[in-house]
Amino acid sequence: MAEYILLVADVENSGLLSKSSLEALSAAKRLVESIPASRFAVALVGEKVEAAMDQVATCGADRFLAVEGADFAQSRYGTDALAVEALVKAAQATVVVAPANSRWNRVLPGVAHRLNGRVDTHVTSFTIAGGNLEINRWYYRQRMEATLKRAQRPWVVLLESGFLAAWIGASGKAPIEKINPAITDSLRRTSAIGIKAPVSDQQTIRPEAELLFVAGAGWTKKQPDGQTHVPDAEKLILGFIRKTRSSLGSSKSLVDLGGEGQAILSFLSHLNQIGQTGATPRHAKGLSTCCHGEEPHTVGWRFISERRAINLDPNCGWARGKADVLYVADAFKVITLLNEMLK
Repeated sequence: MAEYILLVADVENSGLLSKSSLEALSAAKRLVESIPASRFAVALVGEKVEAAMDQVATCGADRFLAVEGADFAQSRYGTDALAVEALVKAAQATVVVAPANSRWNRVLPGVAHRLNGRVDTHVTSFTIAGGNLEINRWYYRQRMEATLKRAQRPWVVLLESGFLAAWIGASGKAPIEKINPAITDSLRRTSAIGIKAPVSDQQTIRPEAELLFVAGAGWTKKQPDGQTHVPDAEKLILGFIRKTRSSLGSSKSLVDLGGEGQAILSFLSHLNQIGQTGATPRHAKGLSTCCHGEEPHTVGWRFISERRAINLDPNCGWARGKADVLYVADAFKVITLLNEMLK
């Protein structure tokens, strides 16, 4: 069955497309190549779209659609939903592919409902079986993978980042077709008054970093002198994160200690959690420190290519085939030495 595939993406502040949007473009191209007689279009939303369109002008799309203007500079449900609805109708798309970022995760399920379609989130891959499109996604705390197919159209699919290589191609001059949905004042009730973000050296979550550094509950436990050294642990960990520009994760046990009234690392939150009920990172390398390495934690490392761990217990879970390399050592001493070397 032929499909008309529409890539929906938003323009970054830089004026170009993000890595996750380019990964979704790769997915759209693969679908077109796999489904006979199918076609695809690119649809962008943003304040100015020309540079981003030119970035993907040679991707092979049949059409380049856009909704642009000051109303679309920032994410806002009312205006974004109307924009995507107009783009899908203009393209007469049967399958809508978009990156699973905060903007489209919030907006596109509502758009699918408006169009009497269906939506699937957290999709990890596409397959073609018997000429029909199927998707893959994880369920039940990342332990179970499901394959789904739908007859309802349009089918909106939100693709998780990190599963496909980003599209790379020469830039060019794209013939842009601008769609102008009617924006009323009622859709502008929400307004962005600014962006509040930590300074770069305070940022600990970096999805694009090559290395994921995970801190376990052992950092807050009593050390060989019988005392806890949480302030020292904070300095060591943040020093390593800043010097390596790595991303910081945490085991669930350490994140939960704060709710139990115990000392925790002050800069950690549930956003840093890596584990059974947390995020599934996709960094090239992972270094776990003071973690036990049991199943609830390691399930979150499913897509990390190279796994290493530091733990004083030679019989911990990491030693039982869950780490490529286990350093049986004191993490305080190891990270202190590393920070000195990284100077």
